Amino acid sequence: MSKNIPLKELFSGLQNQMTAQLNTNREYITHSGSKGDALENAWIDWLRKYLPNRYSVDKAIVIDSNGDTSDQIDIVIYDNYFTPFIFSQNGFHYIPAEGVYAVFEVKPDIADFSKKMTNIEYAGRKIESVRKLKRTTTDIISVGKLQEARGLTKIVGGILTSTKSGERNNNDTLEKHLKNQTNLRSLDFGCIADYGSFYVDYNNEEDLTIKDFDKRYFEYYKNREFNEVVFSKQENSLVTFFMQLTRYLQQAIGTVQAINLQTYLDSIDEDIDEVI
Repeated sequence: MSKNIPLKELFSGLQNQMTAQLNTNREYITHSGSKGDALENAWIDWLRKYLPNRYSVDKAIVIDSNGDTSDQIDIVIYDNYFTPFIFSQNGFHYIPAEGVYAVFEVKPDIADFSKKMTNIEYAGRKIESVRKLKRTTTDIISVGKLQEARGLTKIVGGILTSTKSGERNNNDTLEKHLKNQTNLRSLDFGCIADYGSFYVDYNNEEDLTIKDFDKRYFEYYKNREFNEVVFSKQENSLVTFFMQLTRYLQQAIGTVQAINLQTYLDSIDEDIDEVI
């Protein structure tokens, strides 16, 4: 005879399991630089543990076919199925812009300041450095049929922190800083492990009548209008963040667009054959 499974208890157990995974060794490191590295590595290990294997997670710099690069990004979630090359040197990765799904800045406290700006503004600038890079798209064979080049997928961006200092139940300042990040600097969501996760709701839709994929993509972010920030309960912070991330990856983005390899080979004056 089947039994009813208490989902609330299952989610609570998952939250506790995720919290334990994230906190491993982090709280015992006191050196600021080492602590920052440990915090980033803890989030990376956590995401690697729970995300499906089709997604890779690393610290990285994102590069485009013009040779332009992003800032150094604490966490990049990227495709490892359809992106045919990742440049790796001395343990560090240079990821083609076409393969990027999501980028995150990692900080101990979302309310602190970094580089004479709020951590939210700092995260927004890091996200912008990735979104503004040149991305290519081309035809691809899918299920045995030639599919036309698709438009550029969105790159979701956010911030991951351990805590929120200051008044615990007042989100006004946090919302103000999130609202101030516009265009390519706008944040989609984030997680404050001991406070709650959040997502930012925007009023905007992609104009599919624009045939120029670059223009369509940049117009989408340019016309984004802040609506509201929605927070989860503290006790569900990691679970709700993970579910939101999965929703974006699988149902809002899907698979990244096919990369036009020729644009990268142009830099070394080589050509590839397009047909068999």
